[in-house]
Amino acid sequence: MDDVSPREARSPGLSRRGFIAGTGSILGVAALGGRAATACAATVSTAASIPAGAHVPVLVIGTGYGGSVAALRLAEAGVNVHMVEMGMAWDTPGSDGKIFANTTSPDGRSYWLRTKSKQPLSNFLGFPIDRTIPRYTGVLDAEEFGGIIVYQGRGVGGGSLVNGGMAVTPKRENFGAILPSVNADEMYGTYYPRANAGLGASVIDPAWFESAACYQYTRVGRKHAQRSGFPFVFVPTVYDWDYMQQEAAGTVPKSALAGEILYGNNHGKRSLQQTYLARVRATGRVTISPLHKVTSVAPAAGGGYTVVIDQLTTTGDTAATKTVTADRVFFAAGSVGTSKLLVKLKATGALPNLNGEIGKGWGDNGNVMCGRANHLWDPTGSLQASIPTGGIDNWAAGGAFAEVAPLPTGIETYASFYLAITKNPNRGQFSWNASAGRADLNWQTAWKQPSIDMAKSIFDKINRKEGTIYRTDLFGTAKIWGDHLTYHPLGGAVLNRATDNHGRLHGHPGLYVIDGALIPGNTSVNPFVTITALAERNIEKIIATDL
Repeated sequence: MDDVSPREARSPGLSRRGFIAGTGSILGVAALGGRAATACAATVSTAASIPAGAHVPVLVIGTGYGGSVAALRLAEAGVNVHMVEMGMAWDTPGSDGKIFANTTSPDGRSYWLRTKSKQPLSNFLGFPIDRTIPRYTGVLDAEEFGGIIVYQGRGVGGGSLVNGGMAVTPKRENFGAILPSVNADEMYGTYYPRANAGLGASVIDPAWFESAACYQYTRVGRKHAQRSGFPFVFVPTVYDWDYMQQEAAGTVPKSALAGEILYGNNHGKRSLQQTYLARVRATGRVTISPLHKVTSVAPAAGGGYTVVIDQLTTTGDTAATKTVTADRVFFAAGSVGTSKLLVKLKATGALPNLNGEIGKGWGDNGNVMCGRANHLWDPTGSLQASIPTGGIDNWAAGGAFAEVAPLPTGIETYASFYLAITKNPNRGQFSWNASAGRADLNWQTAWKQPSIDMAKSIFDKINRKEGTIYRTDLFGTAKIWGDHLTYHPLGGAVLNRATDNHGRLHGHPGLYVIDGALIPGNTSVNPFVTITALAERNIEKIIATDL
């Protein structure tokens, strides 16, 4: 299913478009495959780290969307909170003066404890572009399971550090299939607006969009979508649009216009560090311990929970192991982190009363990627803003919503690139592998076929209309579809199944899930606004009834 078909390989115009696209791809190898830099941020100070033997009212495991919401609202309600984060604080520049590495020059800061980069778009013209990097607690984790790579943010701010910032609220008519036990009126009347306001979501100025050179690639994507009869929609993002316009004018340091996205954004993007976590710190009631990894949670003899935490070095070694006590614990380590930990705790007997739904209902949000080779008269621009602004909506008719994504290589590629979210029904399950001492994910690459079919409902039609072809050089040799990954892990501790309808874990009072693990596999769009809104809903109820 991955190979280019003979008909596609012989499509009219292949040699000319393929030559131009291939030339750009070769240049892309030079741009993306150069020598790795070694500028790594300094080791995070541990002066404020949680001490061994501490007793805290609330411990939040993770500092992503759900954890940040929980910490803020608890602190505002007068509760002292400690957050532990496996990744770094990302508040110290490296030797190059920047906190984050550029997309085209990955270094140790870029990946979580890897010695070779693992870029989602791994090839140009079939040539691999990954390179050796220093082992370091970098910002992007490319976690490999059987059949899929799951990309996740590592650091204070979680996934907000490395995502594209597309702050999309699902269409209301789709919500019943996303969270069937949740009142849609409450979500769309209260919690989605609250989340969007807290995240700083806004839509690009349409007039500036039409003239901005950095969004030529999106205008080409819009033209092709509309000529094939597909609705093109602008989507909100969390980027500071005033800042981007100043980038274009050359009056501020470039970030989105320097291609920064995959390994963090040094300016412009409103990650959680600039929004919820800034408000968290302002309360004075929350402390955060970076480079701390929770390994066990179990009922304490005197009430509450005993939590075992490994303090990590920037090379991933354990510097110390601490045991603390928390009256309440919120699992907010992301879909994968929360699911793996809970599966371990249930299987090893630390939390024996967790129910049989733990680890189930995991999905990839139907993610699949592809590229198209355009004609010479449809250049997509050598300057491309790394923040997407629009998508193609064929959810109702074909089960796919496609983000018009950038290829910020600094060269003209004559390519349109897409990340599709599809209505893929397949779900995986985490289980505990006792012999290996780890949690495994049951997922098969073949389960991506429905996603490919749904994405083809858009791109086959566009290619027929435009007389264009799929790119086959981006994910390997003669491979059209990026079906090996997800940016949007969801599920594993599903709401109203593994938990009650507000995230309380069954069988262990005082334990809560408040992140993307609650959402059963799909949100129909980019998921972080839904994760944030659901966390706002759940924590409001928990504060009102449990505290």
